[in-house]
Amino acid sequence: MSRYILNVLAAQDLDEIADRFVAASVEAGERFFEEFDRKCLQLVTFPNSGRSYGTLRTGLRGLPLGEYIIFYRVLDDGIEILRVVSGRRDLPTLFEESGS
Repeated sequence: MSRYILNVLAAQDLDEIADRFVAASVEAGERFFEEFDRKCLQLVTFPNSGRSYGTLRTGLRGLPLGEYIIFYRVLDDGIEILRVVSGRRDLPTLFEESGS
C-alpha cells in the first residue's frame, strides 16, 4: 500500500505554516492543508510528477503548493515529505544546512 510520511523537518515546517495561518486566516489555513493532503496523495499515486531537484540532493523532487514547495523523495512504498518551504528561500543553502 502506497502512503506518504512526514519527516521531522517537514512536520516543523507545517507547524510554522499553521501558526502563520492562525494569525492571518483560519479558513485559508484549512484550504492550504486540504490542498497539501490532496497533493501528497497525488504524489503517492504519481511519485515522479514533481520536478527533479537532483542538483540540490540526489533523488530530491518537489511540487509547488501556492508560494511553497513540497520537497519529497520516492520510497519503495510511497513518498517521504522532507520539507515544505517557501519557494523564495535560498534552497541550496537550506538543503546544505538541514542535511535533509
